This record gives sequence, structure tokens and C-alpha cells, in this order.
Amino acid sequence: MQDHARLDVAELTLLAAIWGASFLFLRLGAPSFGPLALAFVRVAGAGLFLLPLLAWQGGREGLYELRRDWRPLMLVALLNSALPFAFFSYAALSITAGLSSILNATTPIWGALVASIWLGQRLDLGRRLGLLVGFGGVVFLAWEQASFKPGGSGWAILACLGATCCYGLAASATKKYLSHTRPLAVATGSQAFAAVLLALPAAVQWPAQMPGQTAWLSAIALALLCSGLAYILYFRLMKRAGPSYALSVTFLIPVFAVLWGAVFLGESFTLHMAAGCGIVLLGTALAIGVLKLPQRQAA
Repeated sequence: MQDHARLDVAELTLLAAIWGASFLFLRLGAPSFGPLALAFVRVAGAGLFLLPLLAWQGGREGLYELRRDWRPLMLVALLNSALPFAFFSYAALSITAGLSSILNATTPIWGALVASIWLGQRLDLGRRLGLLVGFGGVVFLAWEQASFKPGGSGWAILACLGATCCYGLAASATKKYLSHTRPLAVATGSQAFAAVLLALPAAVQWPAQMPGQTAWLSAIALALLCSGLAYILYFRLMKRAGPSYALSVTFLIPVFAVLWGAVFLGESFTLHMAAGCGIVLLGTALAIGVLKLPQRQAA
């Protein structure tokens, strides 16, 4: 294996480990902060981390991009950070890190569906089958445990799916409106503007009792590690190895999320969850074209 290929594999694995850990940190931080306050601390911290980096790498031009494209950046901030981070924080109050991460793996499925409707990207038979299989896996996962009583897991599952749908919308919005903007500027703007959007709701819902040390460390880790550093790794991979390779991190994230949840929270990973995870990942592989149906040979 060549040196650059080894580096790609190492960074992809590190990125999956970091994003897998985000579900652990959500479980540790959400009960003390609440969904909106935790999401605000996450994006505000990430924005403060990325803004100096953008200024250093891009100079005045990098900061100019934030001013020039503030309207589409605000839209992407809403769809890619503010709403999904709040939704996943809410879900962390009642379902495991492993289940949240499996549901997060539907993001590319939503991305393919939204792109076909909004951008007119054609879905072949294999990709359409992937959509059906992937959402079938979600139904399989939710069938036995979804409860829609107050605080029930059914609402948490819907929150995760709402978050991944937002990610799918954000991907198409980014391609449509921000293809001319540098990735680091998009990452920085999405965090900084999300902090603006979440500031007032977070202030209204700020916890009456100051969160403890574990909750604060989890929030800081979400901001600096799972948002700031992870974005840098992701866009480096996308530039060096291509979007398809970078997107394959989706298949590794549940592995690490389940591992971290089992080691640090004592969460169990049932046979039912394993089967559902396999169905979702199979659907994802088909939907994004990583796995293709065999071609019929011409006579």
C-alpha cells in the first residue's frame, strides 16, 4: 500500500472514531444541558475554533466569502448544524449511542433522494432499491421499540431521521448554492451562523443548574473534536481521495459508536440492532452506488 493510501485509511478511520464518539458525548452532555443549549455550545465552540483557521489560511478572501455568501451559508447552517445537532441531542436523552449512529447512517440515503428531487439527479434501479432497503431497515429497527409516549424512543427515532433528512437537504443546498465557496469557508460559516440561529433558543432553554464537569467536557469535545477537527479531516479526505471515499466513513461510524457506548456507558448491542444495522448499511451502499446490482449481459 502506498504512503498516501495508508494516510487516507488512517484519516478515514480516525474520522469514523471521532464521529462515532460524538454519540457518546451527546449521551453524556444532553441530560445536563438539554438539546438546544448543548447544540449551541457545540456550534459556538466549533465556530470559534474554525474562524481563526479560516482567517489564517484564506486571509481576507476567506472572511470575505462569509460576508458574500451569508444567505446560503445561513441556510446550510440551519440544515447542516443547528437543526440536526439539536435533534440528535434530543434523541440522546432516550436512545443509545449505537442506535443513533445506525440511524445516522441513513444520511446518504436522504442525500440521494433529495438530490434526485431537487437537483434532478437520476436514480438507477440499484439506487432506488437502496432507498427502499435502507428505509426498510429503519422500520425494522424501530418496529419493536418505538414508543410515542412523552419521552419515548419513537420521538427520538423520528428526531434522528429528521436530522439525517436535514443533512440530505444541506448537501444539495451546498452543491446548488455554495459550489464556488471553499470547503473550509462552508464549514466555518455553517458553525458560526448556526450559533447565531441557536443563541436565543439556547438562552431561553439554558439549564437552571450549571452543568457539571463531565457535561462541559463532553460539550467541548463535541465542539473542538467532533465538529472542528472532524470537518478539517473530512474536507482533506474529500479533496485528496474524492467524495465517494470520504462518504464511506458512514459505514464505519456505527462500529465505533457501538464500541464507545459499550465500553464507557455499558450499552448493549442486540442481535436485532445488528440485523437492522446490516440492512441500513446495505441500503446505503446501494443508494450511493458503492454496491451495484449485477449488469445483465447483452445477448
